[in-house]
Amino acid sequence: MGINFSNFIISQSKNKRLNEFQDLNHLDGVSVSTVSANLYGNNRDDLVMFYFRDGANYSSVYTQSQIVSENIKWNLKQNSNKIFSLLINTRNANCFTGKQGYKSLERIAELASEKLSEKQKEDEDQPKKIRNKEIVFGCTGTIGETFPEEKIKNKISELISKLKYTQNKYIWMKAALGMMTTDTQPKMSMKECLIGSSKVKIYGIAKGSGMIQPNMATTLGYIFTDADISNDILKKLLRKNIETTFNAISCDGDTSTNDMVTIFATNKSKNSMIKTINDSKLVEFEKSLHNVLLNLSKRIAADGEGASKFITVNVNNSKTQAEAKKIAFSIANSPLVKTAIAGEDPNWGRIIMAIGKAGPKINLNKLLIKFGNIIIVEGGKLSQSYDEKQTANYMKAENIEINIETFTGKKHFTAYTMDLTKKYIEINADYRS
Repeated sequence: MGINFSNFIISQSKNKRLNEFQDLNHLDGVSVSTVSANLYGNNRDDLVMFYFRDGANYSSVYTQSQIVSENIKWNLKQNSNKIFSLLINTRNANCFTGKQGYKSLERIAELASEKLSEKQKEDEDQPKKIRNKEIVFGCTGTIGETFPEEKIKNKISELISKLKYTQNKYIWMKAALGMMTTDTQPKMSMKECLIGSSKVKIYGIAKGSGMIQPNMATTLGYIFTDADISNDILKKLLRKNIETTFNAISCDGDTSTNDMVTIFATNKSKNSMIKTINDSKLVEFEKSLHNVLLNLSKRIAADGEGASKFITVNVNNSKTQAEAKKIAFSIANSPLVKTAIAGEDPNWGRIIMAIGKAGPKINLNKLLIKFGNIIIVEGGKLSQSYDEKQTANYMKAENIEINIETFTGKKHFTAYTMDLTKKYIEINADYRS
């Protein structure tokens, strides 16, 4: 199975500021397929289907925007214990489409459930009848355009016919590429770990490049594991670990209408029963889950629209984590900070500005600011060791780290973002053109 090369070429169009993406291979209980519904008019893959032949436990977090897409409304209404399919389309957000957008999803789900039920009869000794409420959707793209129901329905049979019960890295690559909008790179991550004595896998793919500052989630992020974990524990794990991963990134300070992160567990690993989130057998799994979520989150921030630099903002020794988060995002979302970094200008005065407007009280006599390991401000004033030339040279790097020590407590928070370049304006000025 070949890669959609128009997508792949796009993904190679910029220098990578993070390590190469990982190869995802087979994960029991998951089948993947992609097709082109010609939503972009150029035959690139734009529909992605995940199929769980025995169903999957799941949990999701969604945007907290007061205006949400029709697929978010649909997903929130589904109360099944298991999900059998996830269908993702790009190019169209299905937001502000009203009853037409929701009814379109209903009809697509009816068709998909019918065809997947037929596949069950063909492939399974004990076939299951799949219901439309056991299908969830991910939509991404332009807000307010008529949802392309017929184009998607016409490709359901092809999507299902392409499903294979054994995966390889190319199929996962096609799925990650098929989700992209203004992304320039696919986002994939994986970890293997143990639950007790049982080896389990955690795979993740995501898309996101603009309209990114999450509130409970961001963009589209999907996690797949063969672990046997209940919906309730999946929910607790996801909500706990989303705060310092997907909720720690910002590209432009804007929260989307379509944001969602979902975890699916196929229960194929046959690990010992997990009764609570505090079960000691979950420690390694949770660390690995956090690693996958954080890896995907960083890749989204690094691939922000027009980005030339990946920025990490560490705020340490704060009174509370909430205060540290306010300061970190005040810096990460400042257009003045982001443009200075884009211009490789060590304008530390803009960091001072961003800290000052964040809200938490600051003791200037204790404040410490560093670019990487270079001390800029200490004791509330410019450091005597400050070297403008050394700092300017540091700003030429692709990965920039801003370290803030407030010394008001022991809490910390790290935010991840990107610089603001002319390219960001060009991309968003021409997004619909």
